[in-house]
Amino acid sequence: MERTKAVLNTVKVYGTMESSEAYIIRDFLKRSVAAFDWIPVPDINALQHLITAPIPEYANLPVVELPGGKLLFDPSIESIAFSLGWISKPKHTEYDVSIFGGGPAGLSAAVYAASEGLRTVLVEREAIGGQAGTSSLIENYLGFPNGLSGAELAERARQQAVKFGVEILLMRRGVNAKFIANKLHVDLVDGSKIIARANISATGVEYSRLDLPDENRYLDKGVYYGAGSSEVLLCTDEHVFIVGGGNSAGQAALNFCRYAKKVTLVVRGSDLASTLSFYLLNRIQNNKNIEVLFNSNITALSGTGTLNEINITDHLNHTITNYSTRFVFVCIGGKPNTTWAKDTAIVRDEAGYLVTGTDLYEPSFKSKWSNSFTPAFLETSVPGCFAAGDVRHNSIKRVASAVGEGAMAVTFVHRYLTKNY
Repeated sequence: MERTKAVLNTVKVYGTMESSEAYIIRDFLKRSVAAFDWIPVPDINALQHLITAPIPEYANLPVVELPGGKLLFDPSIESIAFSLGWISKPKHTEYDVSIFGGGPAGLSAAVYAASEGLRTVLVEREAIGGQAGTSSLIENYLGFPNGLSGAELAERARQQAVKFGVEILLMRRGVNAKFIANKLHVDLVDGSKIIARANISATGVEYSRLDLPDENRYLDKGVYYGAGSSEVLLCTDEHVFIVGGGNSAGQAALNFCRYAKKVTLVVRGSDLASTLSFYLLNRIQNNKNIEVLFNSNITALSGTGTLNEINITDHLNHTITNYSTRFVFVCIGGKPNTTWAKDTAIVRDEAGYLVTGTDLYEPSFKSKWSNSFTPAFLETSVPGCFAAGDVRHNSIKRVASAVGEGAMAVTFVHRYLTKNY
């Protein structure tokens, strides 16, 4: 899991501008704080003029050039991560605590757990940082007056966790989770297994979809989920649309407006004051390159191959307006990543969030679990299984809150282990 500047600075990505596969690679490397060069090429034949190694007859774009000149043709992000040495097998058969989710809550829990002597494993299905890792700038996090990107914050936390001995398993998805003899047993998609005496779920949320008929057709070909930090320079002189009215959408608008000809925020509500931090609201209102469309939704997407046009419906004035654009970034509310819990005894609310602590005694949840123990503040309906961050019912959706809950969860894990082992 060590990443040297020498390795990262030699990664090159070649592909066509409209390639969704190339975008996925750029986004993954950007979120992983891996410095890379993006080199657009019209086709695979044009690549031969840029590299010295021979190109196989049936090779396809995109192509990733690794340190030493090795080429990966049309690679998955898993194969890229493996080739860069970021993927490893579990070192132990059993852990004191397993943490699922590599966002702020999971990273915080990992740092505190390992620093206090617990054998700790952190499992992340994609890139470290979670949804927060896509944020172009976080300015209201304590101790960073100039702000820092979500990816940079996550990378610093990753380094800190590794320093204390946390095992980090990237690109891992759980396919089965069971509680056997008061321990969590998880089968991972690569065939490896994890057993832990206690568990912290910090799996966070994923962005909701626009739910438009042609959405999948334009996914990563003009319609992107997240703040799109890897695409900022590619949007020079473009008209960029951002869907959402929260802090991530606001920061994305301010980030894109440095290069884009115009940035339009598409907001479902009638104001930004109720969803956006005051410091961001002021900047957006005073920025001539940013316009805000209230009471509005994108209602249609069109284009040949890639996105070219969108329709926006103003629900207050009952009008539909057509806009030309190649870039739509969606930063709206999400749904929790908790499908793994559906076959367990962990209680979830109607939206899928994990219910913890005294919330479990609410009438709608009390009948769904055994009531055989008194859960701690962040403990779920299964003893020894805790939740932290955005995945938790009634959580505060802020980075600082997630970090605090991750640290707090470790305290409850200690108490649980001391009492039961």
